Amino acid sequence: MDFGNVMKLMSAWNLFKENHPKFPAFCKAVMKRGIREDSVVEILVTTPEGEKIETSLKVKAEDLELLGSLSSLMSQREN
Repeated sequence: MDFGNVMKLMSAWNLFKENHPKFPAFCKAVMKRGIREDSVVEILVTTPEGEKIETSLKVKAEDLELLGSLSSLMSQREN
């Protein structure tokens, strides 16, 4: 990823945090407790019309590697 794309991503993340200030705190609380293998993540999206779309996934070891990489990237960005 080139520097320009990293800067765009960082800018988008900052705007996202401004628009949704509780979400980063939620992520930090989850990460502090730790997501372990076999944890279940559930996602629910409600459209403006009220339609609910939901899914869940059971965390695998490979998922933890990805989450660890993303967490490292985010912490480097915040330092």
